[in-house]
Amino acid sequence: MTAIAPAEALLWPPLVIANAPNGATRTKTDHPALPMTAAELARNAAEIVEAGAALIHIHVRDAEGRHLLDADAYREATAAIRREVGDRLVVQATSEAAGRYKAPEQIAVVRALRPEAVSLALREIIPDEAHEAAAADFFAWLRRERTLVQIILYSPEEVLRYHALKGRGVLGEGEDFPLFVLGRYTSGQVSTPADLVPFLAAGTPPRLWAMCAFGPKENACATVAAGLGGHVRVGFENNLFAPDGTMAENNAAQVRRAAEGARLLNRPLATADVVRGLYAA
Repeated sequence: MTAIAPAEALLWPPLVIANAPNGATRTKTDHPALPMTAAELARNAAEIVEAGAALIHIHVRDAEGRHLLDADAYREATAAIRREVGDRLVVQATSEAAGRYKAPEQIAVVRALRPEAVSLALREIIPDEAHEAAAADFFAWLRRERTLVQIILYSPEEVLRYHALKGRGVLGEGEDFPLFVLGRYTSGQVSTPADLVPFLAAGTPPRLWAMCAFGPKENACATVAAGLGGHVRVGFENNLFAPDGTMAENNAAQVRRAAEGARLLNRPLATADVVRGLYAA
Protein backbone atom coordinates (compact mmCIF):
# COMPACT_ATOMS: atom_id res chain seq x y z
CA MET A 1 0.00 0.00 0.00
CA THR A 2 1.42 3.39 -1.00
CA ALA A 3 2.00 5.73 1.91
CA ILE A 4 0.21 9.05 1.88
CA ALA A 5 2.68 11.91 1.50
CA PRO A 6 2.84 14.40 4.36
CA ALA A 7 1.17 17.75 3.72
CA GLU A 8 4.57 19.47 3.36
CA ALA A 9 5.41 17.25 0.39
CA LEU A 10 2.28 18.40 -1.45
CA LEU A 11 3.27 22.05 -1.41
CA TRP A 12 4.38 23.74 -4.63
CA PRO A 13 7.42 25.98 -4.94
CA PRO A 14 6.29 29.51 -4.04
CA LEU A 15 4.59 31.36 -6.88
CA VAL A 16 6.18 34.64 -7.94
CA ILE A 17 3.48 37.17 -8.84
CA ALA A 18 4.92 40.16 -10.66
CA ASN A 19 2.95 43.29 -11.47
CA ALA A 20 3.52 45.31 -14.64
CA PRO A 21 1.46 48.38 -13.72
CA ASN A 22 1.85 50.75 -16.66
CA GLY A 23 3.89 49.74 -19.73
CA ALA A 24 5.41 51.98 -22.36
CA THR A 25 2.39 53.41 -24.15
CA ARG A 26 -0.75 53.38 -22.02
CA THR A 27 -1.91 56.51 -20.19
CA LYS A 28 -4.74 57.55 -17.90
CA THR A 29 -6.99 57.82 -20.95
CA ASP A 30 -6.77 54.02 -21.06
CA HIS A 31 -7.45 53.66 -17.33
CA PRO A 32 -7.58 56.41 -14.67
CA ALA A 33 -5.79 54.17 -12.13
CA LEU A 34 -2.77 53.56 -14.38
CA PRO A 35 0.31 54.87 -12.51
CA MET A 36 2.64 57.18 -14.44
CA THR A 37 4.58 59.25 -11.89
CA ALA A 38 7.01 58.10 -9.22
CA ALA A 39 4.46 58.90 -6.51
CA GLU A 40 1.75 56.93 -8.30
CA LEU A 41 4.08 53.96 -8.78
CA ALA A 42 4.83 54.04 -5.06
CA ARG A 43 1.12 54.01 -4.15
CA ASN A 44 0.59 51.17 -6.60
CA ALA A 45 3.48 49.28 -4.98
CA ALA A 46 1.86 49.56 -1.55
CA GLU A 47 -1.40 48.14 -2.92
CA ILE A 48 0.09 45.24 -4.87
CA VAL A 49 2.41 44.03 -2.12
CA GLU A 50 -0.61 43.65 0.16
CA ALA A 51 -2.41 41.78 -2.63
CA GLY A 52 0.41 39.24 -2.97
CA ALA A 53 2.95 40.59 -5.44
CA ALA A 54 6.68 40.04 -4.91
CA LEU A 55 8.04 42.02 -7.90
CA ILE A 56 7.09 45.24 -9.66
CA HIS A 57 8.10 45.81 -13.30
CA ILE A 58 8.26 49.55 -13.89
CA HIS A 59 8.32 51.93 -16.82
CA VAL A 60 9.09 55.61 -16.27
CA ARG A 61 7.90 58.55 -18.35
CA ASP A 62 9.19 61.91 -19.50
CA ALA A 63 7.45 65.25 -18.89
CA GLU A 64 5.07 64.59 -21.79
CA GLY A 65 4.18 61.12 -20.49
CA ARG A 66 6.22 59.25 -23.09
CA HIS A 67 8.22 56.09 -22.44
CA LEU A 68 11.66 56.96 -21.10
CA LEU A 69 14.90 55.10 -20.45
CA ASP A 70 16.74 57.33 -18.00
CA ALA A 71 18.78 56.27 -14.97
CA ASP A 72 17.82 59.30 -12.87
CA ALA A 73 14.11 58.82 -13.55
CA TYR A 74 14.42 55.17 -12.55
CA ARG A 75 16.28 56.13 -9.37
CA GLU A 76 13.51 58.57 -8.45
CA ALA A 77 10.80 55.95 -8.99
CA THR A 78 12.73 53.25 -7.15
CA ALA A 79 13.39 55.54 -4.19
CA ALA A 80 9.68 56.41 -3.99
CA ILE A 81 8.75 52.71 -4.03
CA ARG A 82 11.35 51.91 -1.37
CA ARG A 83 10.01 54.68 0.88
CA GLU A 84 6.56 53.14 0.58
CA VAL A 85 7.29 49.39 0.88
CA GLY A 86 10.96 49.05 1.83
CA ASP A 87 12.46 45.82 0.46
CA ARG A 88 9.11 44.01 0.26
CA LEU A 89 9.15 44.22 -3.54
CA VAL A 90 11.87 43.45 -6.04
CA VAL A 91 11.98 46.52 -8.29
CA GLN A 92 12.57 45.53 -11.90
CA ALA A 93 13.40 48.21 -14.47
CA THR A 94 12.42 47.66 -18.07
CA SER A 95 14.89 48.21 -20.90
CA GLU A 96 12.14 48.24 -23.52
CA ALA A 97 12.96 50.10 -26.71
CA ALA A 98 9.36 51.09 -27.52
CA GLY A 99 10.54 52.44 -30.87
CA ARG A 100 12.71 55.13 -29.22
CA TYR A 101 15.96 53.34 -28.35
CA LYS A 102 18.54 50.98 -29.82
CA ALA A 103 20.51 48.24 -28.08
CA PRO A 104 23.60 50.38 -27.24
CA GLU A 105 21.38 53.02 -25.58
CA GLN A 106 19.41 50.38 -23.69
CA ILE A 107 22.59 48.75 -22.41
CA ALA A 108 24.10 52.11 -21.43
CA VAL A 109 21.06 53.03 -19.31
CA VAL A 110 21.13 49.70 -17.48
CA ARG A 111 24.86 50.08 -16.79
CA ALA A 112 24.29 53.59 -15.45
CA LEU A 113 21.35 52.51 -13.29
CA ARG A 114 22.76 49.25 -11.88
CA PRO A 115 19.24 48.05 -10.97
CA GLU A 116 18.38 45.22 -8.63
CA ALA A 117 16.47 43.57 -11.48
CA VAL A 118 16.02 44.25 -15.18
CA SER A 119 13.97 42.87 -18.06
CA LEU A 120 15.66 42.50 -21.44
CA ALA A 121 13.88 41.61 -24.67
CA LEU A 122 16.10 39.16 -26.52
CA ARG A 123 15.11 40.54 -29.92
CA GLU A 124 16.08 44.07 -28.86
CA ILE A 125 19.36 43.47 -27.01
CA ILE A 126 20.63 40.85 -29.50
CA PRO A 127 18.76 41.57 -32.73
CA ASP A 128 21.30 39.68 -34.81
CA GLU A 129 24.68 37.94 -34.71
CA ALA A 130 26.56 41.24 -35.06
CA HIS A 131 25.32 42.25 -31.58
CA GLU A 132 26.42 39.08 -29.82
CA ALA A 133 29.87 40.25 -28.71
CA ALA A 134 28.54 43.41 -27.07
CA ALA A 135 25.71 41.41 -25.51
CA ALA A 136 28.11 38.83 -24.10
CA ASP A 137 30.10 41.58 -22.41
CA PHE A 138 26.89 43.13 -21.06
CA PHE A 139 25.55 39.86 -19.67
CA ALA A 140 28.89 39.08 -18.05
CA TRP A 141 28.70 42.49 -16.36
CA LEU A 142 25.13 41.81 -15.20
CA ARG A 143 26.28 38.55 -13.57
CA ARG A 144 29.13 40.33 -11.78
CA GLU A 145 26.64 42.96 -10.57
CA ARG A 146 24.37 40.15 -9.33
CA THR A 147 21.47 41.76 -11.20
CA LEU A 148 18.29 39.68 -11.37
CA VAL A 149 17.90 39.13 -15.11
CA GLN A 150 14.62 38.44 -16.88
CA ILE A 151 14.76 37.75 -20.61
CA ILE A 152 11.58 38.45 -22.57
CA LEU A 153 10.68 35.96 -25.31
CA TYR A 154 7.86 36.67 -27.75
CA SER A 155 7.59 33.38 -29.62
CA PRO A 156 8.56 29.70 -29.46
CA GLU A 157 11.22 30.47 -32.08
CA GLU A 158 12.79 32.95 -29.68
CA VAL A 159 12.76 30.26 -26.97
CA LEU A 160 14.87 28.08 -29.26
CA ARG A 161 17.21 31.00 -29.95
CA TYR A 162 17.46 31.69 -26.22
CA HIS A 163 18.57 28.10 -25.58
CA ALA A 164 21.15 28.33 -28.38
CA LEU A 165 22.61 31.59 -27.07
CA LYS A 166 22.64 30.23 -23.54
CA GLY A 167 24.43 27.11 -24.74
CA ARG A 168 27.09 29.19 -26.47
CA GLY A 169 27.71 31.31 -23.40
CA VAL A 170 26.46 34.59 -24.88
CA LEU A 171 24.04 35.10 -21.99
CA GLY A 172 26.57 34.28 -19.30
CA GLU A 173 26.19 31.99 -16.31
CA GLY A 174 23.30 32.05 -13.88
CA GLU A 175 19.50 32.16 -13.81
CA ASP A 176 17.58 34.29 -16.30
CA PHE A 177 13.87 33.80 -15.39
CA PRO A 178 12.57 33.98 -19.01
CA LEU A 179 9.18 35.61 -19.55
CA PHE A 180 6.95 34.06 -22.22
CA VAL A 181 4.69 36.67 -23.84
CA LEU A 182 1.55 34.79 -24.85
CA GLY A 183 0.26 35.99 -28.17
CA ARG A 184 1.72 38.92 -30.08
CA TYR A 185 1.45 42.67 -29.72
CA THR A 186 -1.39 43.31 -32.17
CA SER A 187 -4.51 45.43 -32.05
CA GLY A 188 -7.17 43.71 -29.99
CA GLN A 189 -4.82 40.92 -28.89
CA VAL A 190 -6.43 38.36 -26.60
CA SER A 191 -4.29 35.54 -25.17
CA THR A 192 -5.57 32.10 -24.18
CA PRO A 193 -4.01 29.41 -21.96
CA ALA A 194 -3.33 27.27 -25.04
CA ASP A 195 -0.84 29.92 -26.21
CA LEU A 196 1.53 28.70 -23.49
CA VAL A 197 1.92 25.19 -24.92
CA PRO A 198 4.26 26.02 -27.86
CA PHE A 199 6.58 27.96 -25.55
CA LEU A 200 6.96 24.99 -23.20
CA ALA A 201 7.39 22.61 -26.14
CA ALA A 202 10.29 24.62 -27.58
CA GLY A 203 13.12 22.85 -25.78
CA THR A 204 13.39 21.92 -22.14
CA PRO A 205 11.84 24.71 -20.04
CA PRO A 206 14.33 26.44 -17.74
CA ARG A 207 14.05 25.95 -13.99
CA LEU A 208 12.51 29.41 -13.67
CA TRP A 209 10.01 30.77 -16.17
CA ALA A 210 7.06 33.14 -16.15
CA MET A 211 4.37 34.32 -18.52
CA CYS A 212 2.27 37.39 -19.26
CA ALA A 213 -0.91 37.58 -21.30
CA PHE A 214 -3.24 40.02 -23.04
CA GLY A 215 -6.93 40.54 -22.45
CA PRO A 216 -9.57 39.20 -20.07
CA LYS A 217 -8.18 35.65 -20.10
CA GLU A 218 -5.01 36.91 -18.41
CA ASN A 219 -6.02 35.31 -15.12
CA ALA A 220 -6.88 32.00 -16.77
CA CYS A 221 -3.44 31.99 -18.39
CA ALA A 222 -1.84 32.85 -15.04
CA THR A 223 -3.62 30.03 -13.24
CA VAL A 224 -2.64 27.48 -15.88
CA ALA A 225 0.99 28.66 -15.76
CA ALA A 226 0.96 28.41 -11.97
CA GLY A 227 -0.45 24.89 -12.24
CA LEU A 228 2.40 23.93 -14.56
CA GLY A 229 5.06 25.19 -12.15
CA GLY A 230 5.68 28.57 -13.76
CA HIS A 231 5.37 32.10 -12.43
CA VAL A 232 3.17 34.98 -13.56
CA ARG A 233 3.19 38.65 -14.45
CA VAL A 234 -0.13 40.49 -14.45
CA GLY A 235 -1.21 44.09 -14.69
CA PHE A 236 -2.24 47.03 -16.79
CA GLU A 237 0.76 46.90 -19.13
CA ASN A 238 -0.85 43.99 -20.97
CA ASN A 239 -4.41 43.76 -19.67
CA LEU A 240 -6.96 46.25 -18.31
CA PHE A 241 -9.83 43.80 -17.91
CA ALA A 242 -11.32 41.51 -15.31
CA PRO A 243 -12.12 37.92 -16.35
CA ASP A 244 -15.74 38.87 -17.10
CA GLY A 245 -14.63 41.51 -19.61
CA THR A 246 -15.38 44.54 -17.45
CA MET A 247 -12.68 47.09 -16.67
CA ALA A 248 -10.48 45.99 -13.77
CA GLU A 249 -10.48 48.21 -10.70
CA ASN A 250 -6.70 48.57 -10.46
CA ASN A 251 -3.45 46.63 -10.61
CA ALA A 252 -3.95 45.22 -7.12
CA ALA A 253 -7.18 43.58 -8.28
CA GLN A 254 -5.26 41.75 -11.01
CA VAL A 255 -2.70 40.58 -8.46
CA ARG A 256 -5.42 39.41 -6.06
CA ARG A 257 -6.95 37.27 -8.81
CA ALA A 258 -3.62 35.59 -9.50
CA ALA A 259 -3.15 35.04 -5.77
CA GLU A 260 -6.58 33.43 -5.51
CA GLY A 261 -5.64 31.02 -8.31
CA ALA A 262 -2.53 30.09 -6.38
CA ARG A 263 -4.63 29.51 -3.26
CA LEU A 264 -6.92 27.13 -5.15
CA LEU A 265 -3.83 25.24 -6.32
CA ASN A 266 -2.50 25.12 -2.76
CA ARG A 267 0.57 26.96 -4.03
CA PRO A 268 2.14 29.45 -1.59
CA LEU A 269 3.08 32.94 -2.69
CA ALA A 270 6.70 34.05 -2.95
CA THR A 271 7.99 37.08 -1.11
CA ALA A 272 10.58 39.46 -2.53
CA ASP A 273 13.28 37.69 -0.50
CA VAL A 274 12.20 34.36 -2.01
CA VAL A 275 12.63 35.88 -5.49
CA ARG A 276 16.11 37.05 -4.59
CA GLY A 277 16.92 33.59 -3.29
CA LEU A 278 15.66 31.85 -6.43
CA TYR A 279 18.42 33.46 -8.44
CA ALA A 280 21.00 32.38 -5.89
CA ALA A 281 19.84 28.74 -5.81
